[in-house]
Amino acid sequence: MNDKKYWIWLSRLEGIGPIKIKQLLESYKTPETIWKLKKEELLKIKGIGEKIANQILNKKYRSNLEQYVEYMEKYQIGIITILEKDYPKKLKNIYDPPIVLYYKGNRKLVSSNKIIGIVGCRNCSIYGEEVSKKFAQDLAKEEVCIISGMAKGIDSAAHIGALREKGKTIAVLGSGLDRVYPSENIKLYNEIIKNGGLILSEYVIGTNANRMNFPARNRIISGLSDGLLVVEAKEKSGTLITVDFALEQGKDVFVVPR
Repeated sequence: MNDKKYWIWLSRLEGIGPIKIKQLLESYKTPETIWKLKKEELLKIKGIGEKIANQILNKKYRSNLEQYVEYMEKYQIGIITILEKDYPKKLKNIYDPPIVLYYKGNRKLVSSNKIIGIVGCRNCSIYGEEVSKKFAQDLAKEEVCIISGMAKGIDSAAHIGALREKGKTIAVLGSGLDRVYPSENIKLYNEIIKNGGLILSEYVIGTNANRMNFPARNRIISGLSDGLLVVEAKEKSGTLITVDFALEQGKDVFVVPR
């Protein structure tokens, strides 16, 4: 079993967040070593109780790993692990960095010197959509990489604006890279890759878009950004979660006035 399979296994585990997995990696260095731990060894680890130990040992997460690798190789889906030298430093410094990043497209963009996040609501106004495109296009002219979540509304407009200028853009998904959400953005997904952009996710292939995934996705957008631009946001929206992450991470946040 090669190293990639162990990382895929780790990313499949449910109910065990990146902080706990990071702690395990700090103690045991590699996912292969964690894989080989017996239950009695796991239960001796601080913070690992019966429930988490059983999840780590659950055979369903250890099955079909070869099929995952084959699919990823067939569809050119790569993986960046937190132990690699080129794992993005900006992301590594956040409170709960993803253990793995699945990617399709231009991997080098995660280490771009200038990345601005553009976020906002899905049901945006025409004004908001045009402003998002305009800012993304103007920033792309200055060789700034645009990052967003490829959701409807402001996110999609930001990616489109960057592409208009033949600029670089990163889309971070709340699903596996084989599950484009929303489905009508499959064309945009392909355009981003075709034009030298990057699609990212911490979720293994086969993971459907789940409302609980999106707040976690947002910390990656803010984590990779050097600053965050909010175009339109509704009260109690996911956009404001991204803003909270950005402020917590010490990032500058800019707001477009109405």
